[in-house]
Amino acid sequence: MLNISEISIDKKVDTDKYQSFSKVDLPAAARMFGSWLLVTFFVSVVILFLPWTQNIRAKGKVTTLTPDQRPQMIHSTIAGRIEKWYVREGQLVRKGDTIVFLSETKTDYFDPSLLSRTAAQIAAKENSVGAYNSKANALAQQITAMRSELKFKKEQLVNKIMQARLKAEGDKNDFSAAVTDLETEQKQLLRTEEMYKEGLTPLTAVENKRLKLQQTQAKKISADNKYRTSLNEIENADLQLKGIENEYQGKIAKTESEKFSTLSDRLDSEVNVQKLKNQYSNYELRSAFYHIVAPRDGYITKVMTPGIGETVKEGEAIVSIVPADLNLAVEMFIDPIDLPLANIGAPVRFIFDGWPAFIFSGWPNASVGTYAGRIFAIENAADEKGQYRILVAPDSAQVAWPSALRPGSGAQGMALLQDVAVWYELWRQLNGFPPDFYKNPMAKETSKETKI
Repeated sequence: MLNISEISIDKKVDTDKYQSFSKVDLPAAARMFGSWLLVTFFVSVVILFLPWTQNIRAKGKVTTLTPDQRPQMIHSTIAGRIEKWYVREGQLVRKGDTIVFLSETKTDYFDPSLLSRTAAQIAAKENSVGAYNSKANALAQQITAMRSELKFKKEQLVNKIMQARLKAEGDKNDFSAAVTDLETEQKQLLRTEEMYKEGLTPLTAVENKRLKLQQTQAKKISADNKYRTSLNEIENADLQLKGIENEYQGKIAKTESEKFSTLSDRLDSEVNVQKLKNQYSNYELRSAFYHIVAPRDGYITKVMTPGIGETVKEGEAIVSIVPADLNLAVEMFIDPIDLPLANIGAPVRFIFDGWPAFIFSGWPNASVGTYAGRIFAIENAADEKGQYRILVAPDSAQVAWPSALRPGSGAQGMALLQDVAVWYELWRQLNGFPPDFYKNPMAKETSKETKI
């Protein structure tokens, strides 16, 4: 029956008596299947228009947000021999707690009184510096005394030269007077001889005049000698003045040379003092390195050189420590094609190894057992595998990450992108197109982005 007419005869005719009715009538199962197909079609159409969150999926591992919170090795600053352990693996230590004690292995530091002997050397060198200072001061006083003595000697010689010049001036006058007397006597002798020839004067008068002339000549010669002697005394005094100045200048120069040599020795001693003080400080600091202490609060995870009596080299790792207080993060590695889609502050959902979860990648809010984070930093250069590293920090506005989570644990991340319709996402996947590029409104400005 097609049931075209509004007047039905189903209740007036017994259809069980006729086989034709059973041939054309639809069974209940068929009608149910048709209804199911119809409902499925409408539901599928509705689902195609539901929102779908595009995402980038990548594997990563748990790490820390800052480098100083990551596991680190504790190294030996000096070479030494292990004498005693104060900790065990897995033990919590506080900053400054002693981890291991080392003894000395270098012969240069075996002396137990090394610090006291070095301090005595420093004291001796400082005393030598004081002695050099005293000597330099004494030489400076000698130079001052010689300059004063030179000044006094020059004044004496200047006075002597003045006296010699005055004496020479007097001798010159005496010589001039003697010359005048000689000329007078010569004239008188000539007149006396003329008078003697004329008979006016006796011979004895002529002889007296001759004798007096000879005496006057002797006085002239004596005056001349005295004058020349005075001139020589002036020249000698001048030469003595020049000589005494050169002599004292030589003495002063020699004393100054000794003074500068003493100052040089003092500077050398001061350098040696500073070297010894530096050496003393090095010895003192080296003695502090015998006890290796914890640089921060943390847990001892692994001992590298456990044996008592084993030797370690300078800079060799002894133990590893994990900080007690951690700000966890996840480092993920994405392909270059996805790099433009990653922005600072973009949301990310995680599945941590060991924590069960049910994932609906397109509907992150419907997922169970996932944890939220936001991109904190993006690396500027690709690694050797051609991938870029991004660092994701916990989202403080969402559920906190598990407290038992530790660095090194595996994680699977989904960076959430644009919300699109399901039909659009299917079309994109079928055509192999990348996710839509967009700027997350919660992302920071480019100038304020954190890059690693």
